[in-house]
Amino acid sequence: MLQQMRSSAKYIFIFLFFAFVVGFLLMDTSGLLGGPQLTPTTPVATVNGREILYQDWFNRAQQQIQAEQQRTGRALSQDEVRQVEDAVLDQLVLDILLQQEYERRGIGVSDDEIREYARFVPPDWVRNDPSMQTEGQFDPAKYQRLLASPLAKQQGLLAGLEQYYRTEIPKQKLQEQIASGLYVTDAELWRAYQDRNDSARVSYVAFRPAADLKPDASIGDAELRKYFDRHKEQFERQPHASLSLITIPRVVSGADSAAVRAKASALRAEIAGGAKFEDVARRESSDSMSAVQGGDLGSNPRGSFVPAFDSAVFSLPIGQVSQPVATPFGLHLIRVDSRRGDTANVHHILVPFRQSDSTAVTVDRKADELARLAAGATEPAKFDSAAKALGLTVTRVQATEGEPAVLDGRVVPSVSAWAFSGARPGETSDLFDAEDGYYLARLDTLVEGGSNFDAVKEDVRMRMTFERAIDALVPRAQQLATAAAQGGLEAAAQGQQLTVERTPAFTRASFVPGLGQLTRAVGAAFGLPVGQVSAPVRTADGVFVLRVDGRTQADRKAFEAQKATQRQQQVVQLRQTRLQQFLLDLRTAAKIVDRRKEINAMARRAEG
Repeated sequence: MLQQMRSSAKYIFIFLFFAFVVGFLLMDTSGLLGGPQLTPTTPVATVNGREILYQDWFNRAQQQIQAEQQRTGRALSQDEVRQVEDAVLDQLVLDILLQQEYERRGIGVSDDEIREYARFVPPDWVRNDPSMQTEGQFDPAKYQRLLASPLAKQQGLLAGLEQYYRTEIPKQKLQEQIASGLYVTDAELWRAYQDRNDSARVSYVAFRPAADLKPDASIGDAELRKYFDRHKEQFERQPHASLSLITIPRVVSGADSAAVRAKASALRAEIAGGAKFEDVARRESSDSMSAVQGGDLGSNPRGSFVPAFDSAVFSLPIGQVSQPVATPFGLHLIRVDSRRGDTANVHHILVPFRQSDSTAVTVDRKADELARLAAGATEPAKFDSAAKALGLTVTRVQATEGEPAVLDGRVVPSVSAWAFSGARPGETSDLFDAEDGYYLARLDTLVEGGSNFDAVKEDVRMRMTFERAIDALVPRAQQLATAAAQGGLEAAAQGQQLTVERTPAFTRASFVPGLGQLTRAVGAAFGLPVGQVSAPVRTADGVFVLRVDGRTQADRKAFEAQKATQRQQQVVQLRQTRLQQFLLDLRTAAKIVDRRKEINAMARRAEG
């Protein structure tokens, strides 16, 4: 049954979408839900009192989900669906916040402004249209002729431009109001240039807490509470959940692998016998993106592919079809059409490693039975009894809202998104069908996010323990610094059986192995005279004693030569940063109520 469902997934999805909407309408008119009714006009969220209707959000989210599925050539997991849904809601929220801000500031757009922008500032989607280009470049004359022709209205171009500019022009006006008058002085430009071009090399000795540091049980609750209150924002936690998990993996047997190799060899023989590579790729390749192009991967530089594929691409004779090449994606038949230096034009056919039909049927039947026994159950015991009846192992997994669950370094798809979508402890999920197997989850515990002292007390204890351990290293570091000032860093380190580390040249903004990025130790490298040993430098992860071995200053003449370009770039960056901060502040100050979890819970109760 599940095998048949997967092959008909597109049609089932369309059916479910319409059934969902029709079901909503039926419940709205019949009153079958009882209590608060869940309808297409139910507000999914409110923004400063303005409602976002469920139907508007749902329809837009489904459009984005379908577009993403077409782009990737596969169904999305619930984690990926949740990301799309979150992004859609965020955009709807932003649209409302911007509209409210336009109204507050009196920002509008006139028909004359739209006409002027449409004539002289065409959007990128017009400029990049091949029909609007000559020799690969946007051709204003072609664009103006199209605007003046009846086709512009008939093809919907004028309506599309009007909709685009009614949205974009107010945004530009708002940005001008927020970020106008920005200027970067020569001194500021020079400091930024120095940060990127001054460089230093240092030798250092690092003192770090032991890797197996244990929490200090002697720290009392009063001290922990005091530290927590001073650093509360650092202990903000996302909602997290504990789940029980049943997995039915799709294991590819040796016989399955042999069958895949035989198929790849047969396809190669078919091409060698005269079949056109492109036709076979369209018919057989599982890389749906390239298959529609006859397997064409386009022009790619060396290193673009996984190692085995890359090696084949840059060793094959031009025009020859490779033997099957194994990668984590499956077996590939590769044809290199041309190669110039480290760039190659490539076609390929992908035959993935998959279970045979007979193996898949056995797995699908077990999954069907698991779904029948426990999927969607509200009684926790059904989950355990189903696992026992089918001889399946129950494992435990932790999940954080907004992130996929991970078990033994492997992503468990969909269960995290389900757990945080309104499920209640004790509930069992539907059966999730993924590429690598089937998953069924039961929500055991759900902890709300925030800064709750009791929930993070042991984290606070460990943080305090670590900081005290760093403090305890300072006296030893001071002894080394004193000895090094008299006899040199190497001699002092040898006397205390310590190791001197050396860095390559780095800038103020670099990540420096051993020292980190934008730390006090990195800053000290640009403040000390060359050859001088520092006093102990305490950072968030240790204490350092360092000596500057060399320093190179930025070239003032080179700075002056590029100063105008740098100023333009930094002003653009500052404008973008100021706008982003304004939008963040706008959202922070807004009263936003997200009702999706409540709505999902209502839907579950209605189904039950």
